[in-house]
Amino acid sequence: MKMLKSLIIAAALVAGVPAVAAPTAAPAAPVAAAVAAPTPAETASPEAAPAATEAGAALDATYVPMKPAAGIGQPVQGGMDFQPQFTVIGQDAKFLNNAILLPIITVITLFVLGLLLWVVVRYRAKANPVPSKTSHNTFIEIVWTAVPALILIAIAFPSLSLLAAQYRPAKADAVVIKVKGYQWNWGYEYPDHGIGEFISKMVDEKTAVANGEPYQLAVDNRMVVPVGQQVKLIITGADVIHSFAVPALWTKMDAVPGRANETTFTVTKPGVYYGQCSELCGVDHAFMPIAVEALPPEKFAAWVRFKGGKMPGEAEAAPAAAATPAAAPATPAAPAAAPAAAATN
Repeated sequence: MKMLKSLIIAAALVAGVPAVAAPTAAPAAPVAAAVAAPTPAETASPEAAPAATEAGAALDATYVPMKPAAGIGQPVQGGMDFQPQFTVIGQDAKFLNNAILLPIITVITLFVLGLLLWVVVRYRAKANPVPSKTSHNTFIEIVWTAVPALILIAIAFPSLSLLAAQYRPAKADAVVIKVKGYQWNWGYEYPDHGIGEFISKMVDEKTAVANGEPYQLAVDNRMVVPVGQQVKLIITGADVIHSFAVPALWTKMDAVPGRANETTFTVTKPGVYYGQCSELCGVDHAFMPIAVEALPPEKFAAWVRFKGGKMPGEAEAAPAAAATPAAAPATPAAPAAAPAAAATN
């Protein structure tokens, strides 16, 4: 009887070995699960991505079209002078005109007018019954040859330097904008920022007044540029000859079909600056305005993203930032081995 009990207990023990061994092997599954489990960096990534997206959207939402300032960047009633200038070249050109050319022209005009009046009175027939027979005067001929030559030389130096500055090649970091004239609107493209061509057209009077803008100068899509950074315009025409002109930026360049003309400018102050097509181009030539909005660099970057583009350099930085979290999963795998060792012990 004792032998029978011993056999039954032995059989029970033998049958129970797999049941005891099974739990020993079971922790292997948690080890694998722990290894396969997402790391903290991976877990945070899906949450960080929406946060980054929301932050970018908030930044993009900061772009609001700027309101124009009265008398700035647009014509004024009864104006006779150049518009206030907001480029360095424009300021130099206005100084050359107002401080050098106008005084010289005024003095010469008054001098010649005075000579004419003096000759009319002094040498009239009643005062000179016998006309003078003087054939020439060497001194006078030297004076009226040398003085104009000296005046022209004095004007030439600032004029040529200003002309050279207007056609100096653009800098490497200039913002490139392709401008195309159509009948009767403008197309703008930012190739370095990934912004395809968009059309800029004049808005109706009701919309212009509601936006606080001058009628026949307000548009639905402005050309936007950064303040303090050089802008390079590559200008052409799609059908007939147009002319891109913004007086407050001292910018005027013909848009000729089949030819790419280039000009540059650097805006010194934020604002909205208006212009018009300045080459007769058809029946709606008078309804082809230009609006350039100059923004601080950070707001210009927000506008670029608002238009679906990106700032130069962002495209290269994005892959590098994306590659950094990819190496992280290997590090947290070490703690996962601890449960396996504990289970073995």
